[in-house]
Amino acid sequence: MPLLQQMGDISKITFASSGSEARRMMIDNDFDLVLIHAPLRDEFGAELAGHISETTASGILLMVKNELADSVSEKMEPYGVCVVAMPTTRTLFHQSLKMTVAAHNRMLGLRSENLRLQNKIEEIRLVDRAKCMLIQYQDMTEPQAHRYIEKSAMDRRITRREVAEEILRSFESGT
Repeated sequence: MPLLQQMGDISKITFASSGSEARRMMIDNDFDLVLIHAPLRDEFGAELAGHISETTASGILLMVKNELADSVSEKMEPYGVCVVAMPTTRTLFHQSLKMTVAAHNRMLGLRSENLRLQNKIEEIRLVDRAKCMLIQYQDMTEPQAHRYIEKSAMDRRITRREVAEEILRSFESGT
């Protein structure tokens, strides 16, 4: 069984022959894994790896000549790019691929958690703004405003966020 097929769910493999071609492809496509075999036709490849790292969540594996591996690896470490010295063994290459995929999956998990937390913070801000409106215009205390939002959400089977948005809209429209 070919090595890449052993990696699991690989549905599409795309090739680019230069850094500029790869950058154009990255604009329109999301890639889980990017392998760069340096040097490229128009650049070394480390610049491309850094660019991909800063603009995507792709796992990046940069393959370089053995004598350059240590210095390139040192430069690529802040970007989270895995550098493999070439020539390499099949086993080491396979392990590097697996580690890069694992790092990519971890990055996706962290991004998902970050997005969830950002949404939660936004919800808290909306609810707090709605409470402030109730306190200011309905002469409620903070616990009363909190209870009002919680109870409205439960009674109507909607989220606290939706209740808060309705409250904010009603006070912003003047009703």
